[in-house]
Amino acid sequence: MRYSFVHVLSSLAGSALAFPAPQASAIPSPVDPSAVASDQVLPKGASGSLRGSEALIGFAAANPISTESTVIPPDEFELGTGQSADPDEGLYIDLTNVKNPQPIRGGTTGPTDPGPRTDAYDALNSDIFAPPTTDAGDVGQAKWPFGLSHNRHGLAGAGWARNQNVNQLPIATAMAGVNMRLSPNAYRELHWHKQGEWALMLNGSVRVQSMNEAGQTFVDDVQEGDVWFFPPGIPHSIQAFDTGCEFLLVFDSGDFSEDNTFLLSELMERNPKEVLAKNFRTTTKTFDSLPDGQLWIFPGTPAPKNISEQNVTGPAGLIPKQTQYTYHFSQQQPLNVPGGSIKILDPTTFPVASSFSAALITVEPGAMREMHWHTTSDEWTYFLQGSARLTVYQAPGSSRTFDFTAGDVGYVPVPNAHYLENTGNETLVFLEVLQAKEYSDISVNQWLGLTPKQIVKDHLKVSDGFLATLRKDKPFIVQGNPDLTTTDFTPTAGGS
Repeated sequence: MRYSFVHVLSSLAGSALAFPAPQASAIPSPVDPSAVASDQVLPKGASGSLRGSEALIGFAAANPISTESTVIPPDEFELGTGQSADPDEGLYIDLTNVKNPQPIRGGTTGPTDPGPRTDAYDALNSDIFAPPTTDAGDVGQAKWPFGLSHNRHGLAGAGWARNQNVNQLPIATAMAGVNMRLSPNAYRELHWHKQGEWALMLNGSVRVQSMNEAGQTFVDDVQEGDVWFFPPGIPHSIQAFDTGCEFLLVFDSGDFSEDNTFLLSELMERNPKEVLAKNFRTTTKTFDSLPDGQLWIFPGTPAPKNISEQNVTGPAGLIPKQTQYTYHFSQQQPLNVPGGSIKILDPTTFPVASSFSAALITVEPGAMREMHWHTTSDEWTYFLQGSARLTVYQAPGSSRTFDFTAGDVGYVPVPNAHYLENTGNETLVFLEVLQAKEYSDISVNQWLGLTPKQIVKDHLKVSDGFLATLRKDKPFIVQGNPDLTTTDFTPTAGGS
C-alpha cells in the first residue's frame, strides 16, 4: 500500500514536469509612450502639436521670462465701503457694487488678485476674500448655499428637492437639511425614514397626514411659518394645495439623504406579487397597474378643501393633541427686543419633537445676534432673508468669518462661540436649530456681567466705565448702526 502511494505521487510529479513551459511571447511588453504619441492620428482640421519638445525640460538660458507686472494698479479697481479703514477694526466690507474688487484692507497698498476668478463669488464672500485680521488658524467650512446643491426634479414638473449633508458640509455631522418645492396639488410620496424630520413652511400651504404605531391617525393643514415633526419610522404624506408650496426640512443626522427614504412605491415594487396578494387578502391581478419606479414627488388629485373628508380614523382614534405632529408657529408672537425679535419652539411647547429646539430670529440693519455659544448641541442655521456675517471662534486660537445670504446654510459645532451681524439694509431673518431638549445659550455679555468686576478687569484690562455697562440679563440681540463704518456704540454716541 505504501509503495503504490509513493508511486502515484511520483507519477503526478512527472506529469507536472511534462506540462508545456509558459511562452515568453504571452507576456506583453511595456508600451513606449513616445511611440504612441508620434503615431497618434490627429483630428481633421487640427494644427500645431499635442506635446512639446524634451528640450523644454529644466533650465535653458534661452527660456523666456515674462516681465509684465501682475500687480493691479489702484486706478483699475475700486474700494468698497470700509475697505480703507484701519484693518484692526475689522469692519464689514461691502463689495457688491464694486468694480474689480480686491482682497485689501486698510487702503490701496494690499496684495491684489489679477485672477482668474469670478467677481460675484468674491463680492458675496468679502470676509473670506479680504478677511478680518482677527481671523486665524484653521476652522472647518461653516457655509453651504443650497443654490450649489444638486436639484432633483420630480415627475411631470411636480416639484424638486435639494439636499445638504456631510457631503456638502463635512462639519455638519449632527444635522442635515433639505429644501423642497411642491407644485400645485403635488404630493411628496407616502414614505418614512429612520431620522426625525423637523420642517418649517417657507411659503404656500400643505396638508400632512400620518399614523403612529398604535394605529392612531393625524391630518392637518399648515401654512407659511408653521412647523411639523415626524418621529423616526413614522409614515407620512405631504400634499400641496392649489397655490403650491416650499418648505425646509431638518434631520437629526448629518448623513441623511433625500434619495434614501423608504417609499411606498418601492415597497410595493420590491416584494413578490404573491406576497402582496396574501398580505392584503386579494388577487395578484390587483397589482398589475402598480407604478413603474419611484413616485417620490408627483402630480396629485386636488385635496378636498374640507379637511374632515380626509380625516380617516380607526378603532384607536386620533393621536392625542399633546403628541400631534404640527405646531402653528406662524401664530406665535415673538419676543421683541431692541434691534430685532426672537421666538423659540422646543419640546417645552412642542413635545413630540423631543430633541429639536429652534429659534426664529430677526435682526434689524446694523444690529447683531449677540456673541454666544451653545452648551450641548451644534447649531444648524438657515437664512430666510437678508445678509449677515458670522465669526466662529474655535479653541484654542482659531477663528474664521463667513458671509451669508438668503438660501444659505450655516453650521457651528458645539461649543464654538459666534455671533450673527446684519450686514445688509433689510431685516435679517434666520432660523437656528439645535439638537436639544430646550433652547439655550451662553451670552458672553451676561457671563461677564455676572462675573465679579475685578476678575473681568484683571483679565481684559478694561475700564470701570465699561464694566458698568455689562448686562446681567440676556439681550439676545444688540443694536447697532445701519452705517457699518460706525465704531462707537456707547449710549452717548447713539449706540445701545
